Amino acid sequence: MLNADQKSEFDSLLPGKSTEDGATRRTALKVALGVGYAASAMPIMAQTAIKTSADGLVSGSRAFDVEGVKVPFFFAAPEGKKNLPVILVVQEIFGVHEYIADVCRRFAKAGYLAIAPELFSRQGDPSKYTDIPKLQAEIVSKVPDAQVMKDLDAAVKWAGANGGNLKKVGITGFCWGGRITWLYSQYSSHVKAGVAWYGRLVGTASANTPKHPVELAAGLKAPVLGLYGGQDGGIPLTTVNQMKDALAEAGAKGNKAAQASEFVVFKDAPHAFHADYRASYRKEAAAEGFQRALEWFKAKGVA
Repeated sequence: MLNADQKSEFDSLLPGKSTEDGATRRTALKVALGVGYAASAMPIMAQTAIKTSADGLVSGSRAFDVEGVKVPFFFAAPEGKKNLPVILVVQEIFGVHEYIADVCRRFAKAGYLAIAPELFSRQGDPSKYTDIPKLQAEIVSKVPDAQVMKDLDAAVKWAGANGGNLKKVGITGFCWGGRITWLYSQYSSHVKAGVAWYGRLVGTASANTPKHPVELAAGLKAPVLGLYGGQDGGIPLTTVNQMKDALAEAGAKGNKAAQASEFVVFKDAPHAFHADYRASYRKEAAAEGFQRALEWFKAKGVA
C-alpha cells in the first residue's frame, strides 16, 4: 500500500490532469533530458518545463564519502565565487533527475552553492523504475532516516570544503524531500532555515522512519517554511493543522525555531505543484513559492 507521499506522487501522474495554462501533452521522458528520469513513469510538459542556463555557473556530478561509501550528488554554484551560502536540495521519490538539477541551477543563479545528494544510492536507482508502488517497496521504504541525516551531513562538509560558508546553510526539499527538510531542521546544528514543499508531516513509525515531523517539532533547531497545496489529496490540511499545533506548543515552551516557523497554503494547488515536468505543475503557485523560499532564506540569515 502506498503511504501519503507515494499516493500523492502517483495521483499527480494520472492522465487527464491539466495545468492552469490548459491541457498538456504527455510524453515519455528521455534519458538525454538529465540525470536519471524514470522513463515512462513521469510525463513532461514540454511547453512549461523550466530550463535554467548554466552560463556563469560551475555545475556537475561528483561523489563524497560517507563511512566508506561513495554517495553521488549534483551541484551548481556561481563560477569563481567563494564563501557562498549553501542550499541542500532534497529529491522527490524519483531521485536526483533533471528537475532537481535545474532547481540547483536556480539557486546557483541566486548566489548559492546548491547541492543535491543521491540519497537512495545505496538502495538502488529510481530511474530504472516505471512502477511507483514497486519503486516504493524496493527502494524508498528501505532508506533509513538515519542514513539520510548522515548523507546530508556529508553534503554540508563537502560544501564547506568547496567554497561554501557553513555559517549560512539552508535546506529545501520536495514531497519525500519535504519531510526530510523538517527532519534535518530538527537534527542538524548547521541549518539556519528550511523550506519544505508538501512534505508528509505525520505517519506510522517503522524501523527506518521512527519519527515524523509532528513528533519532532519540540526539538526543531531551525525555522521551517512549509509550502503546501490546498488540493493535495495525499497530505490533507488536517495534518498541516496538526503540525501548526505542535509548533505552537513547542513555541509556547520557548523553542524559537518553532515560534518562527510558518506555513503557506496555496488553496487551489495540488500535490507537486512546483514540479514543472508533470501535470500537477501550477505555474503561479510554483513561482510564488520559489520567491517566498528565496525571501525566507534571506530573512533567516542564509543568503
